Amino acid sequence: MTALQNYTKRFLEHLEIEMNRSLRTIESYGRVLCAFFAWGNLHIPKDITADKVREYRLYLNRKGNGRGGTLKKNTQAYQAIVLRTFLKYLAKQDVSALAAEKIEIGKTPDRQVDFLEFAEVERLMEAAEGTSLRSLRDKAILELLFSSGLRVSELTGLDRHHLNLDKEEFSVRGKGGKLRIVFISPAAKTSLKRYLDKRSDIDPALFIAYGKTGLVNTKNAKRESKRLTQRSVQRLVKHYAKKAGIGKDVHPHTLRHSFATDLLVNGADIRSVQSMLGHASITTTQIYTHITNERLKEIHHSFHAKRKGKGSK
Repeated sequence: MTALQNYTKRFLEHLEIEMNRSLRTIESYGRVLCAFFAWGNLHIPKDITADKVREYRLYLNRKGNGRGGTLKKNTQAYQAIVLRTFLKYLAKQDVSALAAEKIEIGKTPDRQVDFLEFAEVERLMEAAEGTSLRSLRDKAILELLFSSGLRVSELTGLDRHHLNLDKEEFSVRGKGGKLRIVFISPAAKTSLKRYLDKRSDIDPALFIAYGKTGLVNTKNAKRESKRLTQRSVQRLVKHYAKKAGIGKDVHPHTLRHSFATDLLVNGADIRSVQSMLGHASITTTQIYTHITNERLKEIHHSFHAKRKGKGSK
């Protein structure tokens, strides 16, 4: 094991223990660092030079993404952030290496936020109507995603005992292990109750997989739960969006964006939305203000157009 590999191992352990980062984040950081070290044939911290970093960023900027294009600027910026975080860690360990401040992230394009209009949300929910156990499950999933703004990983991680339908709220552990309160709308409560009342199994998972003749995940007999996977929820959302005649590329995260946008448009303050989404920084939540500002502009124009019409009579 090279010195850099050893420091990387310690750094990833630091992210897990002291920083309480998710397993997915830790694996992602590890891949980014390993790719850079392998590309540059780097073995010790002093091998990381400003010139080497610049060459690698130029390489990334010109690298194909396998779909006829190049890597997104946000993806490139993320790799720079990972390297800078690693260098900050080395500095705290008194390891001589390139100063983290030498790496500039650069400006990245504003994030594109896709969301559904309220009429589209209603069509999506109507598309999942039905009395079968699978239909009731799907309706409950869609209603809960829009009602709560849950991430798909948070949704699939829920167990039945997590819910409190009487109080219409429950706790969920999100990114970084942060706990937050999630609220259930009356529509989501009704859908969840109908789904749970019809279930006769003892599986602890809130949402489980069904096939045409029962549970589909029967290949692995060692599995204690038939818990629905994130990929299954993604396919489910896309299926009902298509069924509802929605032309947009709809994902579970689209419903999270729709939840946040709906709150802001209807008067919620951004700090409250930040809390309900579980964002660590208000900056992340502010991506929605661009949308709501456009909505307010439309309302303003609509209102003044009416006043102009009245005045011209």
